[in-house]
Amino acid sequence: MTDILSPPPEQFLREDAIRGGMDLMLFAHSRHLQHADVELEKRGLGRAHHRILYFLGRKPDMPVSEILNILAITKQSFGRVANELTEQGLIESRPGERDRRQRLLRLTDEGLKLEQHLFIVLHNNMARAYESSGGQAVAGYWVVMQHLMGVDAQGIFAQIQRA
Repeated sequence: MTDILSPPPEQFLREDAIRGGMDLMLFAHSRHLQHADVELEKRGLGRAHHRILYFLGRKPDMPVSEILNILAITKQSFGRVANELTEQGLIESRPGERDRRQRLLRLTDEGLKLEQHLFIVLHNNMARAYESSGGQAVAGYWVVMQHLMGVDAQGIFAQIQRA
């Protein structure tokens, strides 16, 4: 393993340190999701499909309006991806209990198996990185990521964590 690099603590706001942070985020994101990308591609699916599978795995019977809010996408963009997932038998919808016009989404048994298969590699990678970094670094990571996402997403993130 190569040495872990850090910017000098007093110079963390310099452009090279900020660019380095961006590099880290982009490299980590693409490499972290690499296995999931390969598995999804076998089914003709991509990252947009994965995000829907992931969040429906976190919260079954999620209203469409809520997943649109979480993913910050339009109903039209969501519809295309959701239709492909439905056609492959990975998600299903049912009417809401109080409002029959509301659509509640959940993973099918096959969708649940796929989401869990994708998640186990992501889980193991995150656990390895967390363990290698230690609690203080993990806490710092959570703080930085929440500041990157902005106030609107922070509220959504907090709700998901409380669920």
